[in-house]
Order: sequence, then C-alpha cells, then structure tokens
Amino acid sequence: MKHMKSFLVFSCIITAALVLSGAGMAAVSAGLTVAGFDSGEMKRGAPSGWELVKKDGTPNLTLEKKEAKYVLHMKSDSRSSFGIQKDLDLGTEKYPFLSWEWKVTRLPRGADVRAAATDDQAIQIYVAFEPTARPAKFNTPVIGYIWGGECPKDTFVTSSQPFAGKVRYVVLRNKEDVLDTWYSEKRNMEEDYRKMFHDIDDGQPRDIKGISFYINSQKTKSEAESYIYNVRFSRE
Repeated sequence: MKHMKSFLVFSCIITAALVLSGAGMAAVSAGLTVAGFDSGEMKRGAPSGWELVKKDGTPNLTLEKKEAKYVLHMKSDSRSSFGIQKDLDLGTEKYPFLSWEWKVTRLPRGADVRAAATDDQAIQIYVAFEPTARPAKFNTPVIGYIWGGECPKDTFVTSSQPFAGKVRYVVLRNKEDVLDTWYSEKRNMEEDYRKMFHDIDDGQPRDIKGISFYINSQKTKSEAESYIYNVRFSRE
C-alpha cells in the first residue's frame, strides 16, 4: 500500500506540471543504472519495470537495439503527451550524480518552456524528491532536465503550469544543437537542487523518490521525436 501511494503521488506531480518506470535497476560498484534497457521486453506499453503514463493522445514508444543495449524511442504528434516512470528510494548524498545519453530527431515547432501555451519538449527527464509537506501533490520538489526549443541553454525555469511551482527546469539543449546526434550528459543533482530550491530548507537536498521520461507536442500542435538510454545515478 505504501508503494502504491508513492506511485500515485509521483504521477499526480508530473500530471500537474504537464497539464494546467527498461530493465530493472542494475546496481554496480559506484552507481545504479535505472534505464540500461538490457532487453527489448515491453509490459503494458512500457519497458519492463516501468509504468506508462498517458496524458493526451496515443503513446508511441518502442525499445530499439543499439549495440548490446536497447534505447527508448518516443514519438509524439499534435495530440499526444506521455511518458514512463519508476519509483525510487535513494539518498542524494549517496548518488549525487545523474548521467545519460540522448538524442532528438525532431523538435516541437516553436516550443518554449517559459510559457504555458508553448510548454512542449522532445524529451524531459524528471527527478522527484521527498515531499516537504502535505499534500505531497503540491509539495514535492521536482527537477526537470529538458531538451528545449526556443529557450536559451543553461536557463533555470520554474514551471509555468498551474500549481506546479515546485517543478523546476534547467534547459540543457535546444534548437541550436545538432539533431539526430547522440549527446552524453552528467549533472550534479546536489548542486542543481541547491540552486533551484534555495527557498526550501536553505536548499538542503532531499532523498530521490522517482524518475520519469516524457515527451509532448500537443500544445504547439506539432511533432517531436527522441531517444534515451544508459540513465544512471552515481557517487562521482
């Protein structure tokens, strides 16, 4: 029951941000891979071990072979917004870094996270942290690492969606980056948390409670397409 409540809370948080959980985790010596996608197995529309979350339209996602691994491939159209999510329970002090590989082959036309009417992205990575108060739906800090469109890179933005003031983004890539090209990323979540949530307990990082990947292009009535894999929490 505790697990189900946690899952429902995390789902509500991302719904609020967007609208108004691969293979299982693989522990390694210095980190934890949460989306290694060692197989192409899908269950109930999502990679094994993940939950499909449908916001609008029809989800279009598959696992495709890349060398010895599989990558998550997502495509959205003018009506769709969806993603996958996984519950976690990790200490940020033990796993302060998040790394991954991603590429985008199509950006939503005119997308800009700074305005609710154009808040579409080809790919978003959300990390949800322990709620600061009840109700958890409105009091859970969430960091979103996004591949934006018009918004300049390295911009820190608070969600423009209603009741989502604790969902905060950093734009890592945008329309200036080359499409159909793989990029490797690594972020220090402790540092990002302190910058983005300095107004909550003086920016003291909280435990990690979930991760999700999303795509949407319904607000701009356009299309988007992206790929992601090798998502990993680590100590250094």
